[in-house]
Amino acid sequence: MKERKYKLGSTVQFKKSHPCGGNKWEIIRMGMDIKVKCTTCDHIVMMSRKKFEKNLKKVLK
Repeated sequence: MKERKYKLGSTVQFKKSHPCGGNKWEIIRMGMDIKVKCTTCDHIVMMSRKKFEKNLKKVLK
């Protein structure tokens, strides 16, 4: 099994920034799908784990 660097509560950065201009996202739910919240505008997005890992650039903390 592949070890992940992120966990619940981690702050991550995606390859593309959010339309509000923010690029930091906080993971608020994990499972088959992952729910993330933009730390700039508090917009919540839910995406599949596969799409999340494809768009992930780096884990900030």
